[in-house]
Parts: sequence; structure tokens; C-alpha cells
Amino acid sequence: MTHIHSESIDEIMLEAELRMDKAVSDLGREMATIRTGRASVNLLDLIKVNYYGTLTPLNQMATLATPEPGTITIQPWDAGQIRAIEKAIHASDLGINPTNNGKLIRLSIPPLTEERRKRLVKQLHDIVEQHRVAVRNVRREANEAVKILEKSKTISEDDSQKSHQDVQKLTDAMIKTINAAGAKKEKEILEIG
Repeated sequence: MTHIHSESIDEIMLEAELRMDKAVSDLGREMATIRTGRASVNLLDLIKVNYYGTLTPLNQMATLATPEPGTITIQPWDAGQIRAIEKAIHASDLGINPTNNGKLIRLSIPPLTEERRKRLVKQLHDIVEQHRVAVRNVRREANEAVKILEKSKTISEDDSQKSHQDVQKLTDAMIKTINAAGAKKEKEILEIG
């Protein structure tokens, strides 16, 4: 059963492109949370803090900054939340111990070990592959939608063949974008210093 329902080839192509674009942007968000050798506030994107009983994204309750390449600072808007923020950081899989002076939390980002770099690259490869699969699933659904139009005699066999080729070209372009983004991120992870 296809999830792309359309009355025309143009609608199928548009929906396929939108869904493939979404997979590519989702990849960008997920890759931003993978640590490289440099400090980045994006490392904290997935951290949620128990803020008066509500899990709240850290970036919605504090100012995050990278004053130095190896340091992230977190300045809570409500200083009473410092302990809750520290607890959330400890509970995350970042493996970084926060320090605070009562008003500001500092995270010193240690250099990555070779073993940690290899684990991060493996994690990156898994994420990239998941997004390639997502794009291929959209291709399959678009092709099924085109076949439905052909079977119902809404489009000709020639239009169907051309549509399949267009869907494949779109898929190839998206996979190329995903691979390039993954290779760039891998280079950042393996970069020392």
C-alpha cells in the first residue's frame, strides 16, 4: 500500500521530492548532535531538563555559547535550574562533567580518543544509512503510485516509464547529497586538533 496518493505525475513527483528533502534535512539535524573534535552547542540539542515537572529542551531555558573551541557555556535564565541542568547533562550519553560557579555551567569538551572517533563514525554510518533507506522508501512509494495511475489508464505506458526514470534521477540526487553530507561529517569527526 502506497502512502503517496495523487491524480497526476506532477503531484507524485512533488510529494516525493518534499519527502526526500525532509529526509535530507532530518539527517542534518541528527548529524549536528554527533560530537566532533570541536565544541558545538548542537551537542546539547537532544538534552531535555526537568523544568518544574516538564521535560524542556535545554536551549529553551538557557543561553548556550562556545567562547572557546573546547568549551560550551550554559547560562540558565532561571539560576535555580542549575542542578536540574547538570543532572540532565549527567544523564545524557555525552560523557562530559559539567562545572558551575552558581550562575554559569561550563562543559569542557575533551579531545576525542581514537576509539571514541571510531564509535562515532560507526554511529554516523548507521544514521546515514537510515536516511538513504528513507529516500529509497519514498522512491518505492512514488513508483507504486505511478503504476496505479498506469493501471487505471490515467497515464500511458511511456509516461509511466519516463516517471520511473525521473523518480530514479531524484533519488540518485538525494542519495548523493546524503553521502556528501555524511562524508563531510566523518571528516570532521576524524579531524584531530
